[in-house]
Amino acid sequence: MPRLPALFLALAIALPGAASAQDRDLQEIARYALTEDALAKYANATEKLRLIAGEVMPCNQGDADADSIHAVATRIDGIPRAKAAIEAAGLTPHEFAVFGLAVFHAGMAAWAQEQGDRTLPPGVTRANLDFYNAHKAAIEAIRPLEESACEQDGEVGNPVQDR
Repeated sequence: MPRLPALFLALAIALPGAASAQDRDLQEIARYALTEDALAKYANATEKLRLIAGEVMPCNQGDADADSIHAVATRIDGIPRAKAAIEAAGLTPHEFAVFGLAVFHAGMAAWAQEQGDRTLPPGVTRANLDFYNAHKAAIEAIRPLEESACEQDGEVGNPVQDR
């Protein structure tokens, strides 16, 4: 299963009172086409963020306030160094969030298909699923940022899984 920042995992889970925002997010994710250009920019942004992860994202920081794409982008906008790192890679904070979620959803669909479920879940297009499968190794090579933050803080393990 794909490993992506907990920030995106929080968006994938339905939160009370967030149905309309979640519906809008799923529609936006479904309209977003994954591309090699965007993957390269996302990987570059993630690497740039990794260099400052301990400073901008303390280990074991919760993502409870990340309940929509807008909330994630707003959160990134509020961290000037993180925003600058993402923009230096050629993405906006909004596209960074949408790309991450589109990859996460496509990865979950790919995993479900490996388990025998051939239906496409909401928010996943056949094109994005095919893109994920064709670029799985490159996508999975992008280490979650939480690991970098914890390594810089001297902690061991994945803070999301260790909670």
